[in-house]
Amino acid sequence: MKKIRNYILKIFLIFFLGSIFGFFIEILYGLILDKILIFKKGLIYGPFIQVYGAGAVAFYLLICKIKHPVKLFFAGMIMGGIVEYLFSFLQEVIFGTISWDYSHMIFDINGRTSLLYCVFWGLIGVIYAKTAFPMFNKLDLVLENQFARIITYILFGFMIFDIGISCIAGMRQDARKNQIPPRNKVETFIDEHYPDEVMDKVYVNKKEV
Repeated sequence: MKKIRNYILKIFLIFFLGSIFGFFIEILYGLILDKILIFKKGLIYGPFIQVYGAGAVAFYLLICKIKHPVKLFFAGMIMGGIVEYLFSFLQEVIFGTISWDYSHMIFDINGRTSLLYCVFWGLIGVIYAKTAFPMFNKLDLVLENQFARIITYILFGFMIFDIGISCIAGMRQDARKNQIPPRNKVETFIDEHYPDEVMDKVYVNKKEV
């Protein structure tokens, strides 16, 4: 049970750190390519873009044991493209919005991912395997410390709340768009505290489908 507990906490920390990495890499991407400072977020609270967190977990579980750099690159391309496609698809189905659209690029797949961004995922996979993967393997030792586990539990609880409130608020915004009134006190609370103005400030890059 102890090993299972620590393994679950380690996977969560990889997701948590990967989501933070994504937030800052998107800032850097905007500064370099678009020459603007923009803060893209995947959740209402905190500097998180969870598609990167999911990618970090997928890389850790599925591709980081690959030693050959070329095979690692192509595995990262495929895995990153799948994760990106799935997140875009689920966002559209659940919330009626998308946060990226690559339909203007050549070799795109339904606008949800593209060859260029799959190449980026491949490069990230190679760098990840050589730098982050060895550090993540040391999390087992970190989680042997009781204080570290307590902090991780707190972060775990916060992330569950953040994902939950972000999902509910996103679904209510989609419902308001379709003129569906609140059906209970929770939805009324969400409409009062997370109206469209708040949601549009948080998710500056989302577009309605």
